[in-house]
Amino acid sequence: MLKSRLITIALLALSSAHVRAESFIGKVVGVSDGDTITVLHDLTPEKIRLNGIDCPEKKQDFGQRAKQFTSALVFAKQVKVTYQKRERYGRILGNVSIQGKDLSEELVRAGMAWHYRQYSKDAHLQELEDEAFEARRGLWSMPDPTPPWQFRKERKRK
Repeated sequence: MLKSRLITIALLALSSAHVRAESFIGKVVGVSDGDTITVLHDLTPEKIRLNGIDCPEKKQDFGQRAKQFTSALVFAKQVKVTYQKRERYGRILGNVSIQGKDLSEELVRAGMAWHYRQYSKDAHLQELEDEAFEARRGLWSMPDPTPPWQFRKERKRK
C-alpha cells in the first residue's frame, strides 16, 4: 500500500513538473496586431501570441482598432508573460498581464477579439465574449462579423 502511494506521488510530481508555467517580466517593444506583441526578455525580443483569443486580421474590420487597443494598453510598458509552450511559428503562446489585468480578457471584454474556442476552454473568456456580444461592443456592433480563422481560410482559397 505504501509503495503504491509513493509511486502515485512520484508520478504526480513528474506530471505537474511537465506542465509548469514559465514567466518573465519585460518591456513591450512592438505590437504586430491585436493578439501578437514583442517583449524584451533579457535583452532578447520575444514574439508573444496571446493565448485563448483571436483578434481580427489587419485587413478585417476592427483589425486596426484591435492593434491600437493593444498598443494603448501595453506598448513601451512592463508586462508579465506567463507561458507553457511555443506554438508552431516559434512564438511564445502565453498570457500577458499589466498592472494585474490580463490583456486577452481586456481585448475580449472590449469586443476587440473572439474567444478562440477551438484552442481554449476558458469559461471566463467565453463569458466576457458573451457580455461584449450582448452589449454590442467593438466588433459585435457589426451585423455579422467574420471570425479571423474563417477570414484566413477564405483568403487561402483565393
